[in-house]
Amino acid sequence: DVQLQASGGGLVQAGGSLRLSCTTSGFTFADYHIGWFRQAPGKEREGVSCFSTSDSTTYYADFVKGRFTVSRDNAKNTVYLQMNSLEPEDSAVYYCAPALKSFYGGYYCRPTWNRWGQGTLVTVSS
Repeated sequence: DVQLQASGGGLVQAGGSLRLSCTTSGFTFADYHIGWFRQAPGKEREGVSCFSTSDSTTYYADFVKGRFTVSRDNAKNTVYLQMNSLEPEDSAVYYCAPALKSFYGGYYCRPTWNRWGQGTLVTVSS
């Protein structure tokens, strides 16, 4: 059974840091690029970070560029999202899913599976 589980969320003050983890199972982790998404209340889900196949780099949405960093541990089938300099606007439920950088009027993260695991809530207080 395929599972993607985001964890590590919590309440943090503006300017603080959190590290989210995405643990996976049920598929060959090394064959997929895992991206991060978030959804704030009343808003659509948006891509935060994903892999760019054109240049084999990690793509970051402009609103997190320079503050968030993705890493992965293939031995643990886990992807991490290090979030620094958090802002109240970063408050959302964060999800992980296989995704790739795509273009449609602008760059965005396109989920390659229509499958979403349980997210983790991040709340940044001002």
